Amino acid sequence: MTRSDYGTGLMAFWSDIDDDYLMRYQQWHNCEHVPERVSTPGFRRGRRYRCVTGAPHFLMMYETENPGTLASDAYMAKLNVPTPWTKEALTHFRNPNRGIYSIAHQEGEEGPFCATWITALRFTLSGEAGADAVRDWLGAIAAEAGIGRVQLWRADVATSGLATAERKIYGGSAAGDHLLLLIESMLPHAEQGDALHAGDRAAPPLAARKGEVKGQYWLELYHHSQAIYGGMQ
Repeated sequence: MTRSDYGTGLMAFWSDIDDDYLMRYQQWHNCEHVPERVSTPGFRRGRRYRCVTGAPHFLMMYETENPGTLASDAYMAKLNVPTPWTKEALTHFRNPNRGIYSIAHQEGEEGPFCATWITALRFTLSGEAGADAVRDWLGAIAAEAGIGRVQLWRADVATSGLATAERKIYGGSAAGDHLLLLIESMLPHAEQGDALHAGDRAAPPLAARKGEVKGQYWLELYHHSQAIYGGMQ
């Protein structure tokens, strides 16, 4: 895809899954849930990544045309009338953390394939950072060998906190105000860590991060809407 094809909305969901339900969870997520979600108007694609370190088990993400898609009537209808299999699966989520985001800044380009490795960093900043510092920070990361898209997302606190039937099942608190950095790569996670450190050296004002939560993941599932590729198979 070109830069103009990228969506500006994101739903990201981190969760552990009960060990004895893991296979059943993957069947549900692969065969029902992600196709159902990606069929929603405005959804571009869904991905699931498995954590390298094992906890939380998974990072599930959906990119959307814009942040409003994630509060649309079509999406809310699915969240409030979950399928029987969804009701079952959500009871096996542990330590859930779900957030809705809008794009703040991005550098680099996606490669010819969906990123097979990703680093996710959630944090807040101690003080305001200027647009130039943000651009320099992400640009330094994107310039590292093997790195593709580098995106900085800002949490939408109001939309993240909407009460739904699904949230009542899996529980968990709504995401607070924070930033989410996603570093996409075709290389293993070690190189991604080096890229993040290079970014810190390039933009010292952004090194003062608070409440940092970092995870490194490999791609396990990818579904896209045919609409983003003009209906081509």
